[in-house]
Amino acid sequence: MKKSLVAVALLGGFAAVAQAQTAVQIYGNLDAGLVKRTNQTVAIGKRAANTLGFKGTEDLGNGLKALFQLEIRYEPDTGTVENGNRPLFQGQSRVGLQGDFGMVRIGRGLTPFQEVVGSFEPFHGLPTPAGFYTDISVAGFNSAPLDGTANAATGATTANSNRISNAVFYNTPVVNGFQLNASWATKEANGGTLTGTNGGASYLTVNGAAPQGSTNPFSVAATYNNGPAAAMLAYERNAVESKVWSGAGSFALTPELKLMATYSKQNAEHINPVLSDTKAWVIGATYAMGPGKLLAGYGQKQLENTPKTKQFSLGYEYSLSKRTYLYVDASRKKNIVNVGGTNIGQLALVPTVNHYDVGLNHSF
Repeated sequence: MKKSLVAVALLGGFAAVAQAQTAVQIYGNLDAGLVKRTNQTVAIGKRAANTLGFKGTEDLGNGLKALFQLEIRYEPDTGTVENGNRPLFQGQSRVGLQGDFGMVRIGRGLTPFQEVVGSFEPFHGLPTPAGFYTDISVAGFNSAPLDGTANAATGATTANSNRISNAVFYNTPVVNGFQLNASWATKEANGGTLTGTNGGASYLTVNGAAPQGSTNPFSVAATYNNGPAAAMLAYERNAVESKVWSGAGSFALTPELKLMATYSKQNAEHINPVLSDTKAWVIGATYAMGPGKLLAGYGQKQLENTPKTKQFSLGYEYSLSKRTYLYVDASRKKNIVNVGGTNIGQLALVPTVNHYDVGLNHSF
């Protein structure tokens, strides 16, 4: 009897040790509201991407940890995977090791440029049309122009513009507020050819021939974050040799007021020699007032020899708790330039689009 009790105690002890060495977390958020855009009816929509994630670490000893992260993107109003036609783990799927050398991961995720540039616009890098991250902050750059095609029946697409697959990611340790992040992808990431409408990519065919993936995509970003000041410099080249350079900074003048600015420049001469350069900048501010916060920003983007795209946005968030907030946004975007078709230089210009939304965001 005593031996049995000892055995049970030992097994319980081993289980406790194993549990202490391994930690798994389930996390995510739900965002839903009402959205109204120019020439569209009121619809159920979202401000932030809705996610369900699983991440964990295992202590391997001597300061070394194994880690993983899986993240699903979904539509809460229908219960479907985001856009109805994207991979199950659209958000990310990575496994790696972390230690004194930094962190190395393999799989799918945001490129270093895309991961940091959204921190320097007032709408927190959310994919809402009221914000600047998905278009103006990145100068219209597409990190994965060959990633997926559009569904002709539904209009949904497997494409995304800020994540890469089949990639290696490296983050250095943070030293005095400085960090260097890099990624490199194999040519497996080049999932197709590039046309004027493939995945909604804003690039053209050249003399009727669709550009092929010609190189290994890579991205590098240097960041600084110390006290009230933050800054970043980044460079990225995608699979069809389009390139983007970006610099950004922010400064908290007071605990309530934060100012920020971003400048980015894209060169796509490899696939579009006529309209190759795009320049963009954004300035913004956030101001906290008790449980509320005001968001404001203005930005411009110009594809060479075309009208300037201009956007002005205002937002307000009211925190009901640390995990739940209400929001309302209003935005006006003028001279939206769309590049498409099979002829170099073919353009479509949308004069003005107004965007309004109100909704609720809850994280868990």
